[in-house]
Amino acid sequence: MTTTTYAFDEFVHDMTVLVDGQPDQERLFDLGSSYLERLVNNPDAVPEEFRVPAGSRGRSANHGSYILHRGEGLAITSVVWGPGDHISAHDHKTWGMIGVMNNGITETRFNRKDDGVRDDFAVLEVDRKTLVKPGEVSLLIPDVDEIHQMDNTSDRPTVEIHVYGKDLKGLDRCMYNIETGAVKNFSTTRWDNC
Repeated sequence: MTTTTYAFDEFVHDMTVLVDGQPDQERLFDLGSSYLERLVNNPDAVPEEFRVPAGSRGRSANHGSYILHRGEGLAITSVVWGPGDHISAHDHKTWGMIGVMNNGITETRFNRKDDGVRDDFAVLEVDRKTLVKPGEVSLLIPDVDEIHQMDNTSDRPTVEIHVYGKDLKGLDRCMYNIETGAVKNFSTTRWDNC
């Protein structure tokens, strides 16, 4: 019996066809998450160099953020969360899907409780905290369910594949301070592999 694996190039092709078809959100997430589940269940589909912390090559020796594909309406990255890695509450300003390849990551989702009229202030409330396990996919829905915090509380790296409707490099996004309500603009300035 021959086992068929799902290659990264197949995933890019399937996602490109899906995005080019301009599906509604439900179809995008239904089909896209099924493709992403197939991909993350085959860790060898992504080269090993994009499944380890960046070390001296990156901004943080413990972390890694690698662009794997850029296309019209589609960006795919590999993110490696080292032991103890944390990113505070932030948004994405685009649809997204995050698939966990190994280990696990604690994701805390927030609801915005204020009216959103101030650009520099937000009141957030914890909605849920989930340990996202290998093979599972988390969805990011702009303005509805996309503000989250990520924590690797384990003693091993966690590898995720992120799929977005826009390249996050240069995209104006927000970081939220849960205690003070302060909102700070930020953008990804570079990837560790380019």
